[in-house]
Amino acid sequence: MSRRHGGVSLRRRVLTSIVTVTACAVVVFTLPLAWAVAEVYSRGAVVLLQRDAILVSADIAARPTSDPDALIGSDDPSRGVEVGLYSASGRKLAGVGPGRSPVSELSVDGRMHHGIETGHLAVVAPVIRSGRVVEIVRVWMPWDRVTDRRIRAWLVLAVLGSGVVVLSAGLAWHLARRVAAPLEELTAVARALGEGDFTVQAPRTHIREADLAGQALAATARRLGDVLERERGFSTAVSHQLRTPLTALVLGLEAAQNADEAARRAAVGTALRRAESLAVSVEELLRLARETHRSGLAVDAADVARNVANRHEAAVSDAHRRLTVRCESGLAPVRASEAAIAQIIGALLDNALVHGRGEIRLTVTDVGTGVAIEVGDDGPGVAPGGAADEPPVFERGAPATRHGIGLPLARSLAEAEGGRLVMRRRGPRPVFSLLLPVQDREEYEYPPEVSAGGGVGCSQR
Repeated sequence: MSRRHGGVSLRRRVLTSIVTVTACAVVVFTLPLAWAVAEVYSRGAVVLLQRDAILVSADIAARPTSDPDALIGSDDPSRGVEVGLYSASGRKLAGVGPGRSPVSELSVDGRMHHGIETGHLAVVAPVIRSGRVVEIVRVWMPWDRVTDRRIRAWLVLAVLGSGVVVLSAGLAWHLARRVAAPLEELTAVARALGEGDFTVQAPRTHIREADLAGQALAATARRLGDVLERERGFSTAVSHQLRTPLTALVLGLEAAQNADEAARRAAVGTALRRAESLAVSVEELLRLARETHRSGLAVDAADVARNVANRHEAAVSDAHRRLTVRCESGLAPVRASEAAIAQIIGALLDNALVHGRGEIRLTVTDVGTGVAIEVGDDGPGVAPGGAADEPPVFERGAPATRHGIGLPLARSLAEAEGGRLVMRRRGPRPVFSLLLPVQDREEYEYPPEVSAGGGVGCSQR
């Protein structure tokens, strides 16, 4: 069975790394220090024995003759140090020590020597009379005494080194927790975001990188929430937008079944026009769904308005009403999606056709930094209700509104394109205004058929 999560946790990595580095540093510094301490204790013991050996040999050499009791009355050695008197051949004459000492034989050259023999650290010094080595003083202490001191020193160093490693482990654990905790919190936030919570907010950790990542994650969550909300509203509104003309198409065909030949032909012609209009709407909606960002192309708003008006001409005529299109000359191209503009204008015309009265007026005018596309009619307008600056017709799913979901969809499309859809006048004779930003003049070139001094002419109907 495979592990669910591979790899090593950050806490363990940080803890292991710091402890390993500290342990290596302790070993690197402790080993030479331990060797130096051992040398210090060894040399200190040798120096101590050398001092005692010099004092004893000088005292014996000051006497006129040697005898077996020569060590009696000589200077007492240091504590724990023993003295023996040996002949030049290494045989013990008096004192404490082994019966024969090879180290003592080395002092026949008249100099001091030291060495380890029979478990003793021994220093030998010659006794010289009349320029001749007559006897040898052997001063010694147990070698275990020196090694015990060295081991105790090593134990102290080991305890200190272990304490340093343990302290570093504690500090490493604290540091690892501080470093890993923000990442674990970001993981929890990301998991909550993946489960659909777009209100997540990463806590501040006072670690710049983690805080920046948390802020980016929170901003991403807000954007995803907005996108998802817009997509849900878009899908709901699109289903409504497509269901309405599809229902009209079906009802028209059903009514034509029992009609006479002339009415049937008229109904079929109407159904074909509705089907063509529905196909255009589906194509525009698909194009909108494929777009991942606002279009940077320059769009002629007047041309789009004329095309949408042409598609609605038959429906307006069937309702025995009149559609008038007026466009101001010299309009700058707008920075928006052509499909989105067409859908918004179509929703406004459908709203005027279904809920308005009399003449429908579609105008495209210049408002300085943008272009305003307005749709008005002679109807009574919006009934009282909603906030003073927010008519109820833009509230998605409001039970009291009779304007359907087309206008909320149109507003969301306008906002997605960087524009605004407002109700400039509630009524009577209501007017809806779509405000779209224009392209900077350095960012576009006029088409050959449109000059900077004149726009596309819109016919009147």
